[in-house]
Amino acid sequence: MAYTHTQTAKIALNLGKRQQFPLVSQWAIQLANTIVMWNDRYKSRRPLRTMSYAQLADIGVTPKQAKFEARKPFWRA
Repeated sequence: MAYTHTQTAKIALNLGKRQQFPLVSQWAIQLANTIVMWNDRYKSRRPLRTMSYAQLADIGVTPKQAKFEARKPFWRA
């Protein structure tokens, strides 16, 4: 499953790439973006544990894939 940025993550990612900010600010923004990305992964993987076979079929995921994805830690893509 591919990670897609939420709107908040997109904004933070774009802010972190701006050269007009001091280096420490750029690092802080990039850290914030990483935390948002980890949170998004955690929130999107958690429901996979409780979905029925029909729900998984609707999103095009097999139970084996769902189990594998749900077990991944939030920091792994």
